[in-house]
Amino acid sequence: MLTPIARKPSLAITLTLLLAPLAACGDNDGPAQPPAEPVLHTFTSDQNGFDTHSYYLDTGAEVVVFDAQFTPALAQALVDDIRAHTDAPIRYLVITHPNPDKFNGAPVFQALGAKVVASEATAAAIAGVHAYKRNFFVNVAGMFTEETYPAQARVDLTFAGELTLDLDAGTEVRLRVLDNPGVSSTQTVASIPALDAIVVGDLIHHQAHAWLEGGIVEGAPRPDLASWRAALDELAVFGNATVYAGRGALTALDEALPAQQAYLAQVEDITRAYIAEHGADALLGSDAAAHQAAISERIAAAYPDHALPYMTQFSIYGLATALASEIAPERQPASR
Repeated sequence: MLTPIARKPSLAITLTLLLAPLAACGDNDGPAQPPAEPVLHTFTSDQNGFDTHSYYLDTGAEVVVFDAQFTPALAQALVDDIRAHTDAPIRYLVITHPNPDKFNGAPVFQALGAKVVASEATAAAIAGVHAYKRNFFVNVAGMFTEETYPAQARVDLTFAGELTLDLDAGTEVRLRVLDNPGVSSTQTVASIPALDAIVVGDLIHHQAHAWLEGGIVEGAPRPDLASWRAALDELAVFGNATVYAGRGALTALDEALPAQQAYLAQVEDITRAYIAEHGADALLGSDAAAHQAAISERIAAAYPDHALPYMTQFSIYGLATALASEIAPERQPASR
């Protein structure tokens, strides 16, 4: 049953992602008996899927999946991992925010009878994000053709504010749209009270570098680190739940939250300092890509123990362009 609650990559860098379906890994091997208590499993793609975590809740009676992976092939690998653990039907796929590694694989789950659930804001954003990313991956990066790029995802069930998924096994999954956008233009957080767990998508990248492009709004990236930090502040209502993040390690909220806040503040300071040294025009002109790469190197040097430095390499263009444009709003940035 559904119980609604009324409320409301940069050209400077050589792309190393490949098109072939790649090995991805779940958290353990082999089929399992239905769990006596709900279990939240982790599946992680490799770099071809941007090292994205998807999670799936096995209640013993049904499965709820959180985020669908970047391609249908990776979504199928996720399904295979689910089937290695449980025969329970996959009832829902929850999309935490409108980025393609979260929604591109949705049709694979719909073909199995699952309902795709997303906030109204996420559902409304998918078309624009899909068009922007398809153009990049097809016409700029050359990683796909128009025929091979995943089709636009369709959402079956939308909600505003909050929604509770009341599952057959009696486990609740509570979905909440945050007031502030995070890594994207809108953010849904899923809480599972029985496990004292929250699934936060890419709002947190614990001990891993973050995606700094910003949400795609009206055909352009719109990063807003102040709003991202405000979205993180909204997580305080979840106490010290275990954070299941879009990338990086599992950890308690009281560790993950200040670490992510500090990371975003440091990244912004590094980027602003670089712009002050070299001038806004440098980040908006024909050599912007080289300067973006230099900023990414500084971020990597500041966090040598963080995984996935390629995340900033591919995404820093969004943040660097936005901050430079604040200083020189009359300049049109060079095309990506």
